Amino acid sequence: MYDLIVIGGGPAGYIAAIRAGQLGKKVACVEVERPGGTCLNWGCIPTKALLKNAHLYHQLQHQADEFGISFDNLNFDWGKVVGRSRKVADRLAGGVEFLFKKNKVDYLKGFGSIEGEGKVGVTDKDGNKEVHEAKNIIIATGCKPRELPPLPFDGKTVLSSKHAMITEERPKSMLIIGAGAIGVEFAYVYNAFGTEVTLVEMLPNILPVEDEEVGKALQKSYKKLGINCLTDTKVTEFKNNGDSVTLTVENKKGTQELTADTCLVAIGVAPVLPGGTEPALDDRGFVKTDERYTTNLPNVYAIGDIDGPPWLAHTGMYEAIQCVDGIFVEGFQPKRVGNFPGCTYCHPEVASVGKTEQALKEEGIDYKVGKFPYQALGKAQAIGETEGFVKLLYGKEHGELLGAHIIGENATDLIAEMGLALEMELTTDEIHGTIHAHPTIAEAIHEATLDADGHALHF
Repeated sequence: MYDLIVIGGGPAGYIAAIRAGQLGKKVACVEVERPGGTCLNWGCIPTKALLKNAHLYHQLQHQADEFGISFDNLNFDWGKVVGRSRKVADRLAGGVEFLFKKNKVDYLKGFGSIEGEGKVGVTDKDGNKEVHEAKNIIIATGCKPRELPPLPFDGKTVLSSKHAMITEERPKSMLIIGAGAIGVEFAYVYNAFGTEVTLVEMLPNILPVEDEEVGKALQKSYKKLGINCLTDTKVTEFKNNGDSVTLTVENKKGTQELTADTCLVAIGVAPVLPGGTEPALDDRGFVKTDERYTTNLPNVYAIGDIDGPPWLAHTGMYEAIQCVDGIFVEGFQPKRVGNFPGCTYCHPEVASVGKTEQALKEEGIDYKVGKFPYQALGKAQAIGETEGFVKLLYGKEHGELLGAHIIGENATDLIAEMGLALEMELTTDEIHGTIHAHPTIAEAIHEATLDADGHALHF
């Protein structure tokens, strides 16, 4: 009898299992593939490896002379580019397996199913099923790329994000439907290696969930790179030609046909449920939970992507700790996700936390804006990364931080400071009263805060 069985070994699932192990509980984690889930094996980690390769190649192509470097016959091996990303993912998946052993978590490889109250089935690749008993069950089965019914994935011409990171040959041209984080990241990777890329987004800006000014800045950057960004554009017809894809799109300029070797569909995610007894679902197919992550099934909980948005690894990890401590730590009151950072790892990077400027306007909140460009940073000039800015939003009356939006080098690392500031309700006085090291990119946070009060020193 286990104290806990976790179905799913992604960021939410494996963290839940490890945390329960740390608390001295008898724990098992069921995973049909390698531990780490989509994030580690097919998402966050391998895509960042691809993005690093892409940016390095881009810099050598376009900035080598600036750094006094010259060479002949710059080239790349697409197989090795993809192979490196797979090696990185494999190493980290092995690391999770080690952590299971360290924390005495049983790793049960197979497809998990709920076989009644307190029972979890594990079916291996040969169809053999074992049933295990548990006092508590956590569903952390995650999501998969969402398909477009008129254009189902085939792994050759119509790609999911998983297909896009393991293509055997680099396509000469690519259409990308959806300009959220996944769409813009792959647009950067493939463009850097010479693929002709067209992004199609039905909303007015790429990265539509981000601050409007940031989305426009990234679109301007992508235009310089030669990425065709069609915003406010609807796809009306889809055709898989076998060796290419043709889309008919419509926007204020009219209707046109676009044809490319491949089409990456990046329109979001769909839930992946365990087999057996199904918990209550919402109208989009995600598991319904209460404030303690409890489902309608007795002693069954759900965390991570399967619990609905935000579909992020770091929020799934947060939920894992909250849920497990809520089950096993007496008197602990779990929290739901509140403020969280959103990060996109294209180049320039984009990161944000808190309210956007358009949200503050819609809510009628009085605010002031502080901005500082990377161009004015000594560190940015020194490393040749001068594209982007920091934009901070503060309450006009009390000066408390309301939102932070960064586009530029190391944005996804810088946002952590702003997340802490938001959580602690820090004000302009407290942030610009904090000494930021010189020369660093983080100085932009200090300067943007000063700018909110009209006191920027270097701009």
